[in-house]
Amino acid sequence: MPTQQTLVLIKPDGLKKSLTGNILTRLSETKLDIIASKIVKVSRPLAEEHYRALKDKPFFGDLIKYIMGEYHKKKVMALVYWGPDAIKKVRDICGSTNPEEADAVSIRGAYGRITTKGVYENVIHASTDEKDAEREIKLWFEPQEIIMDIYPVKTVSITQEKRAWA
Repeated sequence: MPTQQTLVLIKPDGLKKSLTGNILTRLSETKLDIIASKIVKVSRPLAEEHYRALKDKPFFGDLIKYIMGEYHKKKVMALVYWGPDAIKKVRDICGSTNPEEADAVSIRGAYGRITTKGVYENVIHASTDEKDAEREIKLWFEPQEIIMDIYPVKTVSITQEKRAWA
């Protein structure tokens, strides 16, 4: 089994319904390590880049509003799980993208729904393969936010303004 990393997002509906603990408990069954986590207020550019492969779909606009939290809480919990066969283990426990087709004991089967507008509120995102995992992890996390170097990194000097505690 290859050692892999995968992005997991607990989406705004999962946070609104206070399912974070339940979802993390289910994910702990994979015996994988969490090597990064944070709460993110999702910007439109981040949402659009994350779902860029679905840009031409008729539901793209609703999907962007959904992940940005316009229907629920305006935040997402982003995590990186790491370990043997991480992508398959996480995707298996998440269940089918369509909550109505997901096994009832999967995360999406237990907690997801389809709205009357046809939006899949499936509470969780998991990378589909190694290529997507790398693209998504690099989109959601900076190298210093992950406790190990899972991809090659370089040191760069950046001068920028940042917020600091007063």
